[in-house]
Amino acid sequence: MLNKRFTARLWRQRYLLLMSFPFVIWVLAFAYLPLFGWAMAFQDFRLGREPILQTFLNAPSVGLKHFETIWRELTQGGRLYSAFKNTLAMGFLTATIGFAVPVIFAVLLNELRSKRLGRITQTVAYLPHFISWVAAAGMVYAMLASGGPVNVLLARLGLSDGGTAFMGEAKMFLGIFIISDIWKNMGWNSVIFLAAIAGVNPELYAAAAVDGAGRFRRILHITLPCIAPVVIVVFILNAGLILDVGFERQLLLGNSATRSASEVLDTYILRYGIGMQRYSLGAAIGMVRSVAAVILVLAANAFAGKFGKAGIV
Repeated sequence: MLNKRFTARLWRQRYLLLMSFPFVIWVLAFAYLPLFGWAMAFQDFRLGREPILQTFLNAPSVGLKHFETIWRELTQGGRLYSAFKNTLAMGFLTATIGFAVPVIFAVLLNELRSKRLGRITQTVAYLPHFISWVAAAGMVYAMLASGGPVNVLLARLGLSDGGTAFMGEAKMFLGIFIISDIWKNMGWNSVIFLAAIAGVNPELYAAAAVDGAGRFRRILHITLPCIAPVVIVVFILNAGLILDVGFERQLLLGNSATRSASEVLDTYILRYGIGMQRYSLGAAIGMVRSVAAVILVLAANAFAGKFGKAGIV
């Protein structure tokens, strides 16, 4: 009986299943199939004249050699340590400041009295997300150039001589990275929070207004508590991305002068793993990062559960 009902339900939803089929294939091909490459982390894999699959299957096993190399480079404070430190800094700031700004923006956007102004603001905030990082990095360079708008403004305010080399100072890279990331993704990341706010019962606001609650108190005691479950779930999922900050932004915004601040795990794998044909070391670093991401998600979920908040499981 159960099988018949299950089969009938599958048949009713056959078009939905067919629509999801390409995405399932995409996930399997790009998220799960590459996991077989983790075996490379325990091998001494080197490209040769043989086909890649044959080389992969015949590569000699080296046990935990590459993980020992990772530990040694981290403890000795070399380039890998610097890349790991920069990754943590960028990931942490993105997961906190970069996460909080879209929430605040969504709340403020919801409080605008003029719906037309709200739609215009929303559209303007969305636009940077659809610009490629290549174009966005060019805009950042133009804004922060010696004769750019930022330097001109600072010179007119008497705060500098107008010749500050923002993109050539390693100590400024982290701030530029976070600000540019917020500018580009703030509007898009606020969509889910705006959707959550739209689901809040308007009668709650009306009742609070009757009781004399101002706009700030309505935000504090109605809006934020009502969207808290969504905020917590998104935060937990973002916790797994602390060590996955990508490499495109760092490559485009960074240069040789800011290498000490822009080097992250992905660029380290690209330059000193793949670039130097240390494929097994790159696979080992990627494996460690993936395991750490799972641990961070589980820890964030457990932390939310300790305070009685809904998590992802």
